Amino acid sequence: MSLVDEGDGVEVAWEDQQRINTFSKLNNRLSDIQDLLKAKQEEKEYYDDLSTELELADEDDNQPILYKMGEAFFYLDLKAARRQLKADMRRYAKFGKQINLETNP
Repeated sequence: MSLVDEGDGVEVAWEDQQRINTFSKLNNRLSDIQDLLKAKQEEKEYYDDLSTELELADEDDNQPILYKMGEAFFYLDLKAARRQLKADMRRYAKFGKQINLETNP
């Protein structure tokens, strides 16, 4: 039993080559979409966790909360953090990453 090398002169019909190319493009696109989906799921999980933590936070406790904006963290009181989270979730639901919603230095 011998292995067939690509250099053995096996001819591929033009139609078959087009199908191979189309498959390759679609397969790469699928991989990109799966990566994007995974990133979106992780982002959603982050926001869900944050929302849960803010809901469980004691309103009588006046400890400031670290809230991430862009690459920086800011201390916000609980009510301000909840408002900011809701606003961020609305903006990202509407625009996603299509526009830059944060200022980066």
